[in-house]
Amino acid sequence: MKRLDKKVGFLGAGNMGEAMINGLIKSALCEPHHIWASDVRAVWLHQLKETYKINTSEDNTEVFKNVDVLILAVKPQQMDEVLDGLCPGFPQTIRGGKLIISIAAGFPIERIEEHLYSPLDENSQGLLPIVRVMPNTPALVLAGMAGMSGNRYARETDLMDARTILEAIGKVIEFEERDLDAVTALSGSGPAYIFYVIEALVEAGAGLGLRSSDALSLALETIKGSVKLLEETGEAAASLRKKVTSKGGTTEAALNVLDSHKVKEHLMDAVRAAAQRSKELSR
Repeated sequence: MKRLDKKVGFLGAGNMGEAMINGLIKSALCEPHHIWASDVRAVWLHQLKETYKINTSEDNTEVFKNVDVLILAVKPQQMDEVLDGLCPGFPQTIRGGKLIISIAAGFPIERIEEHLYSPLDENSQGLLPIVRVMPNTPALVLAGMAGMSGNRYARETDLMDARTILEAIGKVIEFEERDLDAVTALSGSGPAYIFYVIEALVEAGAGLGLRSSDALSLALETIKGSVKLLEETGEAAASLRKKVTSKGGTTEAALNVLDSHKVKEHLMDAVRAAAQRSKELSR
């Protein structure tokens, strides 16, 4: 992976922020001294500084002033206040331009623009391109899956920089912003669906007399192996499922129960419900 020749700052350095800091350093994408972070927890900032040797500050505007790429990693309910706090320093603090990347769920680009663009003319607005990202929690182990969308000022170079940063913690696909609710429902909330299935498999195995630790190992390795088989063969999931399902066999007996309870339909309903809730939260 090529080195990102830019300074990167984080407003908010919780789990996802730290995961991105770790990914940037571990991938050698950024030198620690090119990374800045702010957070409301002074003790936590000190710990981040000791662990990663990055620059830290309790002042968001200091971070904003010193970086080329600013990642908004605060909770959505804090975003309005945080964004408004950056504006008094405009336009001096945006000379040369800065890329804004938001990973706040349910906070649309339009709302970010309302805060950051209101004190600026159109030329100055173009110096603050915005990319909205929907990551997921496997980013904590550098195995994330994210969707991203840029606003009208985000050039191809800006999108490439955002992609480079996100690929330090996993994979990313570019979407239109209107599709990010579906991304949220599928990959953003998706880890919870997988954990839900694993819970059920482990409980079922334990109920059949297996030790819970053995049931967990069986479930995890089966899921990992199935994903690898799907990726390496390139076959459709439905095709591979049929190959496992012998007529009159054990798998068919299990799938008959799932079909009788309409598990597939209910799972699809669940994803749709998550997408609808994402739309509601974005309003």
